[in-house]
Amino acid sequence: MVVEFVIANLSACAQRHDFYVECGKMRRRRLRGLSIVQNTPNSEEGNSEQQTAVGSSNVPETLDEPEEIQTENGGTRRVRGRTLLSDLYDLDPANRVKVSRNTYGQPVGSEARLLAGYIGILARNANMLPINYESWHHMPDSNKNQALANIKDRFALEVSDDYIKKTLGKKWRDNKSTLKKQYFKKDISLEEKLRNVPPGMLRYQWEDAVRFWNSKKGEDRERVGISSRQKQKFTHTAGSRSFASVAEAEEVKSGQKVGRLQLFEITHRKKDGSPMTSEAGEIMEKLKDKKAEYEATASTDSSVNLKNIDNRIITEVLGPERYGRVRFQGSGVTPTQYFGSGSEQYMPSGSQAKAEVQRLRDQMAQMQANTVEQIAEVQRKYEELQQQLRAEAAEREAAAAAREAAAAAREAEHRKKYDDLQLQLQQMMQMFQQSQKPSS
Repeated sequence: MVVEFVIANLSACAQRHDFYVECGKMRRRRLRGLSIVQNTPNSEEGNSEQQTAVGSSNVPETLDEPEEIQTENGGTRRVRGRTLLSDLYDLDPANRVKVSRNTYGQPVGSEARLLAGYIGILARNANMLPINYESWHHMPDSNKNQALANIKDRFALEVSDDYIKKTLGKKWRDNKSTLKKQYFKKDISLEEKLRNVPPGMLRYQWEDAVRFWNSKKGEDRERVGISSRQKQKFTHTAGSRSFASVAEAEEVKSGQKVGRLQLFEITHRKKDGSPMTSEAGEIMEKLKDKKAEYEATASTDSSVNLKNIDNRIITEVLGPERYGRVRFQGSGVTPTQYFGSGSEQYMPSGSQAKAEVQRLRDQMAQMQANTVEQIAEVQRKYEELQQQLRAEAAEREAAAAAREAAAAAREAEHRKKYDDLQLQLQQMMQMFQQSQKPSS
């Protein structure tokens, strides 16, 4: 136990060292074009920050170490490695990178991309955020707060702590998923899985994670995840940029607010302008046709209100929003934030609403009809079962009667044999007695 404790501590120290080396190497890069603020006694308040601009480049430079991974057929391929963000560690400790937010509380600008990369580094730090917890909800608050404090040491945040922790949770889950995909091979034994520890990972954490993934609960959770991913219809092309940053950049470029339809177009097309997937292309066509239909109707019918038309079109084409989410707006935006407290801003109106009501009524009628059919089917099966039980009972009674009759017949036969033997014995006794009498 002592040896294992020492080894675990040495591994932890080595990983902490690797973490700081990862973030500190290749210092020739510098932060440019980012909003930098000095740490002051009241630096948590925006009006007390002394803001300076560094350099002239618009995009922060990050470093992605290429790495090789094994493919399913046994080969290897080079992929983009971990983001190191060594330029962040060139920053004077007295300064922090200021991260602004949009009206929905999402980080925007070049600083947001730098923040996302740094959050990814912390999420991969197994000393700070261990992987051997079943879910992010099981992660102790002390670990989450430690990671949050680390981020605040380098960033002056306008976004909320809840947003940062939620992003940390997503990056942490992504890291676990990557480790599982690369090192948790299903075609090997449990012992081999336990020994296949990823580089830089603490063995005890890996073994705990492997045992959970190998359990029934872990397998059930994997099936749920696979089912959820199969329902995902779209793959966006925003890369490491958030939807909020893409929208802000487009608004700065065009000088106009970017709606949800436009943002969907921007983030789901390739560089050559073609849709990312055939499903995305079909949705684009439906959204385009529906918008043209609304605009044509509005040109002849003054009662048609084109305000928030994007929201109505998206709802009609793709259905109601998922609970607590807003399509094509990225993480952190709630329906209340985006639409307001009233749902009328994003629900269909007029003939569309009537059609939706009729559709729901038809659906309810169909459900009722299906329920009646199901009840009739259950009743039929119940009666069949009753008949089967009665037939089996009759068979058992007949068999019992047959067994009783056979037993009675055997008993009668045995009694007859007994009577015959008794009669023979009596006759023999009489003959013997007669033979013993003296002759006269």
